[in-house]
Amino acid sequence: MGRMSLTERVQSRLGVPSLCVAWCRIGKIPEPPAEVHQAAGSAPLRPAFIRPLGIFGVILGAPLLFIGTLLSPLAAGEEALQRMLSTTGEQERHRAAKLEEKRRQAAIVELKLDRTFDGDWNGAAGQFLLRWYSRSSHHNRLLVLSQDRIILASPPKRVSIRQEEQIQVVAEIPATEAVVEDPLAGLHASDLLRVRFRDGSWLTVVTEETRSEVHMHLLRQTRTEG
Repeated sequence: MGRMSLTERVQSRLGVPSLCVAWCRIGKIPEPPAEVHQAAGSAPLRPAFIRPLGIFGVILGAPLLFIGTLLSPLAAGEEALQRMLSTTGEQERHRAAKLEEKRRQAAIVELKLDRTFDGDWNGAAGQFLLRWYSRSSHHNRLLVLSQDRIILASPPKRVSIRQEEQIQVVAEIPATEAVVEDPLAGLHASDLLRVRFRDGSWLTVVTEETRSEVHMHLLRQTRTEG
């Protein structure tokens, strides 16, 4: 018997029929007006600090990070040398890749996917964002799409390991109130998704994987509807 997929494991753990799932996070929440923040319950605007075990891991990894910083200029130089010595075809592919990345970044800015949300604190997305970390202090969320709702699951508190084993539902949004979109679908490979609410407000989530399972589900859905 093959190993269960993430969707199957989540479906089994949460007891929710799931179309697709993906681990994601949000960008930095901008500082809201004091009265707006207070009216929303003054919930935290940042995830909790990493726990001691995680800090220990960071300390162990610091020397490697330092070494990586020292080697980075060497790697860049080696890459430049390789480009100089590469064939015409390889150089053209490299230029095409750079051009594609430039276009992707331009599209991200044009579509405002570089922003955490639309900026309206009174909109549904802004209000949802204000309560994001009150539901769980963990930095990641498991985005789950089902037939009739969007589900966000997470450990109730920030953890350094075994996050999947500790997930529980921390928020549910009916499909009549919001949809998940991939504004870059079919154009550029992306780790960005948008949750758009019925009032037109939206927030951006960043998935752990480029073209995650959710991206692929939305792409198939678009092609079917088209």
